[in-house]
Amino acid sequence: MERYEIAIIGTGPAGLSAAITATIRNKKILLIGNQFLSEKVEKAHTINNYLGLPNVTGKELQEAFLQHLKELDITITETKVNTIYALGEYFVIDCGDNTYEATSVILATGLSVAKPFKGELENIGKGVSYCATCDAQFYKNKVAAVVGFSQEEESEAVFLSEIADKVLYFPMYKKDGSLGDNIVICEEKPQSIEKEEQKICLITEQSKYFVDGIFLLRDSVAVQQLVPGLKLVGNLVEVDRQMQTNLKGLFACGDITGAPYQYIKSAGEGNVAALSAVSYLNKKK
Repeated sequence: MERYEIAIIGTGPAGLSAAITATIRNKKILLIGNQFLSEKVEKAHTINNYLGLPNVTGKELQEAFLQHLKELDITITETKVNTIYALGEYFVIDCGDNTYEATSVILATGLSVAKPFKGELENIGKGVSYCATCDAQFYKNKVAAVVGFSQEEESEAVFLSEIADKVLYFPMYKKDGSLGDNIVICEEKPQSIEKEEQKICLITEQSKYFVDGIFLLRDSVAVQQLVPGLKLVGNLVEVDRQMQTNLKGLFACGDITGAPYQYIKSAGEGNVAALSAVSYLNKKK
């Protein structure tokens, strides 16, 4: 398998700054994120504190970012990262259908606005999963519940239904039409998750659903679940001045390291994280 020197997770100002710096330093990078970069940046009305670009709109800043990537021939791999495993000398990045390896990783995912359900974190690996395509094989002839947060997640539910006996699909958005013969659309909002004997239970405002497994398909995985063993302070990643986390070779930058939540701060931290990753790689050689 091809191994990258630096994998960068996130295409906001922090991740893009890290990618640019690492590329200039001639490192082999993998940039994972959204082809349209950051929705938060794009929708910003006016930005007044980005050095050299007074009164720039979010759309204008986004276009400048894209042009900078184009000039350096930096490509974006558009996929969802489910888990990042630290294996000592390198990291494995699980993206469901694809797996990547990297000697170092820079987290620039931003803060997840999705609040975990009550009982969700306690039952990860005990019936709760975040990737249907990864774990579908364990649900042959079984019943699974899928909570989908956008239409993009429907394909995972369909894939799961080809293996499972029945899928209960809970859309967290307005859903029209069906998904398949053995997919039941449940127009109820999940509230919490409980483990009862051999079953996992999804509790809504109206009822309880006892199933063999629950898949929570959000657009992105919260950093709390993304990297096993990562040290946090609340919901923020703990880093030092070099953006180094408690895991050797893993760096973090941007909003996930804390306030101030400003684009220029994120870009600066992305630059520091990339330089630190480059230094880490050079020392390994």
